[in-house]
Amino acid sequence: MKSEAYLFAGVAVFFLLTDAAYIWFAREPAGIAALTVSCFMASLIAFFCLINHRRKGERPEDRPTGEIRERSGRVDFFPPHSRNPVITAAGVATCAVGVIYGFWLFVIGFGVFAVGLLGMVFEFVGRDDA
Repeated sequence: MKSEAYLFAGVAVFFLLTDAAYIWFAREPAGIAALTVSCFMASLIAFFCLINHRRKGERPEDRPTGEIRERSGRVDFFPPHSRNPVITAAGVATCAVGVIYGFWLFVIGFGVFAVGLLGMVFEFVGRDDA
């Protein structure tokens, strides 16, 4: 994951330099916002990859002497079906409609969104990783 972190850090630096040049020469708010968000997104992915490298260590793909058989065994935990993503999507959709029709509908949508989000976050809290 270290090479991926460096790759996305380079992309973030590219977007940062491009954003600085765009601010200097163009001064157009939509392009500035798009380049700034692109820089932040690439930085977030680089940060995630770096933290994953520190937490899980080096993968066999990262070493020149890595063997295919080193990746055998259990890969990770893949959760079964869940209703929480549907509840979260319904809450976000209700929030979007609430922006048009009224604050009261936005508040209801935010409540539904919060229930779905908390359900996704805490769904597998008591799970045994062993």
